[in-house]
Amino acid sequence: QMAAKINEAHDHIAKAEKYLRTSFMKWKPDYDSAASEYSKAAVAFKNAKMLEEAKEAYLQEAEAHTNNKTLFHATYVSLQDMQRIPEAIQYIERASMMYVENGTPDTAALALDRAGKLIESQDLAKAVDLYQKAASVFENEDRLRQAVEMLGKSSRLLVRQHKLDEAAVSIQKEKNMYKEIENYPTCFKKTSAQVLVHLHRNDFVAADKCVRESYSLPGFSGSEDCIALEQLLQGYDEQDEDQVHRVCNSPLFKYMDNDYAKLSVSLRVPGGGKKKKAPAADAGEGGAGAGEADEDEYAGGLC
Repeated sequence: QMAAKINEAHDHIAKAEKYLRTSFMKWKPDYDSAASEYSKAAVAFKNAKMLEEAKEAYLQEAEAHTNNKTLFHATYVSLQDMQRIPEAIQYIERASMMYVENGTPDTAALALDRAGKLIESQDLAKAVDLYQKAASVFENEDRLRQAVEMLGKSSRLLVRQHKLDEAAVSIQKEKNMYKEIENYPTCFKKTSAQVLVHLHRNDFVAADKCVRESYSLPGFSGSEDCIALEQLLQGYDEQDEDQVHRVCNSPLFKYMDNDYAKLSVSLRVPGGGKKKKAPAADAGEGGAGAGEADEDEYAGGLC
């Protein structure tokens, strides 16, 4: 039965090659029919457990479809089945370029997004690259909502890799786009993300600047985001670990995207984080136990 499958595959290859040949009476190759035969050959090779041959047949199918001005996903689907994700990604990128050239940029961006999801578990840096490329394609088409979604994925993965300098730049791009589409509440959330990233970079000045600039956004002044960020910056600047801990553990920060929430709970003030309160005030609170109880009572009260 295995031999029969192999013979079947080779028969389909022979038919495909025949469709591609030209002659005095046949000036143009029949790419559609050739692609169909290559597809059948690939399936037969897969059934015969000849995965390398199946891959080659899928590549030939894709090439035939490309020559016919249509593009096909079977190549990288096959490679995905074979657990050869990095190689599959190369073909997705190649296909996306062809989609752009053929006037279907949306399909190109969606292919890049799919590729990013596919590679995330293996190579975060490559996933970032793919999401950024997808964002660029959408942005070039003035599809800012889709572009900023791709940028958001990129920013989160940069944070996950602790590439905080790059993350800061990426989040600023997000914020600019949300401002352009007048989604101001999301701008506030991006400001919070920016502040966390800058404080983890030990750059208080940059964090403070992000908040100062956000006052120009409609609705920011007096918002819960604004109040929480001012308290966070004050606590950080005064090395008040208690205040920073209270703000960072409020729902406003705890329920951010997971990568930012982790930045929030792991934030420490410089200089060892000693509480900046007068000893008399501490005594008046009835000791450490009462102080902790007070914190629990108001934890999350900033939202």
